[in-house]
Amino acid sequence: MKGHWIDNQWVDDDPEDFIEVCNPATEEILERVPAGSEANAHRAVESAKAAFDGWRKTPAIERAALLHEATAKMRANWSELVELLTLEEGKPVPENEEELEWVAGTFDYYAELGRHYRGRVLPSPEPENQLNLVLKEPYGVVGCIVPWNYPLLLLSWKMAPALAAGNTVVIKPSEMTPLSTLFLAEKCFDHLPPGVVNVVTGYGAPVGEALVSHPDVPVIAFTGSLQTGQRISQLAAPLIKHLHLELGGKDAFVIGPDIEIEPSAKALAYSALLNCGQVCTSTERVYVAENVSKDFTDALVEQVNNLRLGPGIESTTDVGPMIGEKFRAKFETHIQEAQSQGAQVLTGGRRPPEFERGFFYEPTVLTDVDHSMLIMSEETFGPAIPLMTYKTFDEAIQLVNDTQNGLGAVLRSNDARLIKTFFEEVRAGTIWINDPLTDNFAGPFGGMRMSGNARELGQEGLDSFLETKHVHWDFSPEAKDWWYPY
Repeated sequence: MKGHWIDNQWVDDDPEDFIEVCNPATEEILERVPAGSEANAHRAVESAKAAFDGWRKTPAIERAALLHEATAKMRANWSELVELLTLEEGKPVPENEEELEWVAGTFDYYAELGRHYRGRVLPSPEPENQLNLVLKEPYGVVGCIVPWNYPLLLLSWKMAPALAAGNTVVIKPSEMTPLSTLFLAEKCFDHLPPGVVNVVTGYGAPVGEALVSHPDVPVIAFTGSLQTGQRISQLAAPLIKHLHLELGGKDAFVIGPDIEIEPSAKALAYSALLNCGQVCTSTERVYVAENVSKDFTDALVEQVNNLRLGPGIESTTDVGPMIGEKFRAKFETHIQEAQSQGAQVLTGGRRPPEFERGFFYEPTVLTDVDHSMLIMSEETFGPAIPLMTYKTFDEAIQLVNDTQNGLGAVLRSNDARLIKTFFEEVRAGTIWINDPLTDNFAGPFGGMRMSGNARELGQEGLDSFLETKHVHWDFSPEAKDWWYPY
């Protein structure tokens, strides 16, 4: 156990309280980390605040070079990072390789975007002797509060634009997956000036709440549950902080009446079961056109039955474990409640008997569900695929929009009229047509309604960590005609 990473060094390496980090596939303890305190969080903020002035004044081209160097170090430590992600979070190795590729690409993308963007020049009211500028400036210290399901990817979507913009960061990783974040800070960001990147491990209370409540942390960037987002909003309101909240989803997948059966079944299985369904944009509600329902359902069940469960570290694994027992228990509650109200389980619906340890659950396909059930109304965050049928496409749109969330939605169809209707009428931040859950470095990601107010990636992702200043500059010292006296 090394401690927190503050000011480019390990601190508090022998705490009284600690957290045991568990491998969800085996339930074995991987490592212990400090259960940080409010004092630890405040120390990290002081370090980040002290580093801010020098970092924001570092030429953008130099900041870009330093971020590219961090990416090079990620690639030099690639195998260790992938293994650590797999052991502490549970996803299969190919999914963690993809996560790390996205992390490296995100830092490269924002390194370049940050070095050529400062604002814009406006037409001036008096063009002969005036200049009007819009400047984009960093806020200061950014508190990054990151979840366990993509611990490095969702960190990079906050950290890379924040650093590229000239901010410094204090990171509070999930208490369930802190090891890869600590490794990243020590091995890949140690060349940055001390205090620019800091990591404090611990629980939401007191560490996360200390960051949210600290007067010297003007920005909180958070991905996680609606309930925690609401708590952050309450704590931050008196200080009028800039909040960057990416909250829960209940994403829908619509199977159009014109689809090809086999590729659509594969697309849905991937969209619903990636990371064992523990993705904010996981498909959690499926609406299937009546005319293809039987054939599609049969193909989906066959596809799901061919998937291989196991520890993520094993090369034969398609679907790994869930992250922990309380998450699996909540998932089971959704399955059992749906069954008690008439839902039918076509495959899965149990803890696999071949695994005596680990938080495994069989991928589960259900039919005869409706919106009165938890599995169709609340975020499930597990390996479930609940299917409903629809008669008309207008009905499908109504069902998709029947939620308080608005993170993402998927349509499989080749009918241009249906596609246009779908992306115009569905209220969600990301619309995928035929290719689910694919992101784009230059394309903004984020939700509508109760799914939060953040936009990550793209120009919007950089703007989230920049304040706007208007400069009105008159070159002439002469008095103006419109000054007093009238």
